[in-house]
Amino acid sequence: MSQLVKPHGKEQVLKPLLLQGKELEEAKKKAATLKKIPITSRETGDVIMMGIGGFTPLRGFMGYDDWKGCVTDMFMSDGTFWPIPITVSASKADADSLAKGEEVTLVDEETGEFMAIMTVEEKYTIDKELECKEVFRTTDTEHPGVKMVMAQREVNLGGPVQVLSELDFPTTFAGIYQRPAEARAIFEERGWSTVAALQLRNPMHNSHAYLAKIAIEVLDGVYVHQLLGALKPGDIPADVRVKCIDALVQNYFVPERVVQGGYPLDMRYGGPREALLHALFRQNYGCSHLIVGRDHAGVGDYYGPFDAQKIFDEIPKGALLTQPLKLDWTFYCYKCGEMASMKTCPHKEKAVLDENGNYVSGDRLLLSGTMLRKLLSEGKNVPKEFSKPEVVAILREYYASLEEKVEVKLHGMATGDAAKKG
Repeated sequence: MSQLVKPHGKEQVLKPLLLQGKELEEAKKKAATLKKIPITSRETGDVIMMGIGGFTPLRGFMGYDDWKGCVTDMFMSDGTFWPIPITVSASKADADSLAKGEEVTLVDEETGEFMAIMTVEEKYTIDKELECKEVFRTTDTEHPGVKMVMAQREVNLGGPVQVLSELDFPTTFAGIYQRPAEARAIFEERGWSTVAALQLRNPMHNSHAYLAKIAIEVLDGVYVHQLLGALKPGDIPADVRVKCIDALVQNYFVPERVVQGGYPLDMRYGGPREALLHALFRQNYGCSHLIVGRDHAGVGDYYGPFDAQKIFDEIPKGALLTQPLKLDWTFYCYKCGEMASMKTCPHKEKAVLDENGNYVSGDRLLLSGTMLRKLLSEGKNVPKEFSKPEVVAILREYYASLEEKVEVKLHGMATGDAAKKG
């Protein structure tokens, strides 16, 4: 019998909605005959998560009562805890053309792939500003999550889905992309009962590695679980992050204590609420804990540095089985001569680097993905205390490839201009 944490929901059983075999083939033929509703990258990621069981126990996109309950108090109408609404929208014209109970095909607007057949049980409009205010704590359209919600079409559709596709995630990220049942099987094979998920959307530098090692000291293992969906401009793509994680695990960890995986969602940058969603679907993946450090799932200055930790203390006991592993802000301390945290290091002075990224003075070298990207994109030195040389080499290669693409594009434009003049 499995010793892993049970899946989310009253039944505590994974509920994948992805059709298989003959049933899938017949459904795809049927999908071609139905009305088509285009869906965004975010909505497509949500469909796939429902398909693989990551969003257990959802049976489809939320209706009005579930949307309202989720937004205002983080509980659906049947009492299921859910911190961020999972909805799909349609234009008013498309919604008006649909009858209650009608089946429609949800089509990924970027690829044209048939993602799901949905039975339309509800058509409703929402207060978008209310959703943004409650979920993101702001209505500022500069916030990427707010921007997504405000860009939704006029009418939400609610109803169950039969999922038809995972796009190309299983092939593009073979060995990394995992369904919850697959991750659970790996954990069980290793005899794990306690697992900490490490959420990643940036390359794994020394600060992430330090958090992972703390977790390994107190639990059976760490699930380095990175986002494979869409990010904001400037973020490092998933295939590069995978190489960085591989380099760290192979050279600086006991491999048997680390599992690397990936999931298909887009980031919402929802800070505290998104931290709860991260814990919820990690529960479905079999993780007993979620590492929650500084500014988890945050963006800009919209959230306090540890708001994502505090929110776990504000939800009702038992709402989630997966618990936060709350870890303080970590950094390298030159006086201590090692990685440390605000709780363990008495030295207060911030370390100073020169314009080329070389150490000048001070104690605490605060590590961040933003700082790392800046140093690399400008071709400056990356201190060894910040990131391992194997990781830096991979990232330098990536940034060099970006520069080559820019040069090729500029050359092509110049050639084209010359041809026009000729």
